[in-house]
Amino acid sequence: MADFDYGTLLDLPARVRAASPLVHCLTNLVVSNFTANVLLALGASPAMVVAPEETGEFAAIADALLVNIGTIDSQQLLAMRFAIAGANGAGKPWVLDPIVAGLPFRMNAARQFISQGPAAIRGNASEIIALASEGQTKTKGVDSLGPAEDALESARALAVESRTIVAVSGETDYVVDGTRTLAIPGGHSLMTQVTGVGCALNAAIAAYITVARDPFLGTAGALLAFATAGEAAARQATGPGSFAVAFLDQLSQLDILSMPVGASS
Repeated sequence: MADFDYGTLLDLPARVRAASPLVHCLTNLVVSNFTANVLLALGASPAMVVAPEETGEFAAIADALLVNIGTIDSQQLLAMRFAIAGANGAGKPWVLDPIVAGLPFRMNAARQFISQGPAAIRGNASEIIALASEGQTKTKGVDSLGPAEDALESARALAVESRTIVAVSGETDYVVDGTRTLAIPGGHSLMTQVTGVGCALNAAIAAYITVARDPFLGTAGALLAFATAGEAAARQATGPGSFAVAFLDQLSQLDILSMPVGASS
């Protein structure tokens, strides 16, 4: 893996808080509230505009867009198409969350969206492998069937093919762009027991990309922030419920001078 100075990532939480980017979230029904709260905790501004009649216009005035296909249907598919077109037309970055990408309807949607140039794609190992192989792999709902390391080659291939940043989440997270690979350890198993943490991570990536000098740094910075907050929240929590509250608190208090989790190249 290439050498990488991750010290440049540590000021991104303060940049997000200072800029308060408006993130337009087209996300799944289960996680909208938690995603909005995560963005607020980070200092960003969430918007959950979903009507196809206005998603294109709104995406053009937002600072970034999140497209999450977790509970996609025909109406939301249309709204997402308009939003992506609006974001692209205005030169605004957008992030794709390809939840359960191995199923045919959502695979077709995800592949169509990828051709429209997302700034970043973030998923678990099974989702990234499915995208790279165009669905020729098994999935287990929103859960990964293997560690993030299993998807590294698929992530690199997808990054090169799509000319974008690809992140794979797991016990260790990875960010790749075809030439660079960054490993980010940390976090806690409780993060997998609270619905919406992964989905909210992609909203955070969208926010971080708006203040980073390139999408690779923005993606890595958001992953590092979540790993840091997750470890700190787990030390306070007694279970998933208290963890969710502590996690939001930790995101709102990220100290750019003493983030305890390091990234390794």
